[in-house]
Amino acid sequence: MAITMTPAAEQHVVKHLAHRGHGVGIRLGVKTTGCSGLSYVLEFVDKSDQSDLVVASGEAKLFIDPKSFAFLDGTQLDFVKEGLNEGFEFKNPNVKDECGCGESFHV
Repeated sequence: MAITMTPAAEQHVVKHLAHRGHGVGIRLGVKTTGCSGLSYVLEFVDKSDQSDLVVASGEAKLFIDPKSFAFLDGTQLDFVKEGLNEGFEFKNPNVKDECGCGESFHV
């Protein structure tokens, strides 16, 4: 399996990196938190770590640390706009359950 980005997510990342003026991509990871145990973390990457797994999607690069990859393998990163709301959506086949507010999950 692999981690993928939809064209909408790719365009959003490329647009924000250009607006920011520097950076090589975004890092996708997980951290322990919330009611269900894990939550997603997204941050800009200015310099990659040698241990990062790199997924290129067109002009966008996604960096994943090896510890997070086990929880993210097979995930599709999308960018969704619904009315006035917009944001990244994670379609992760490893998720067994999510908390009621949708901020955390467990595998």
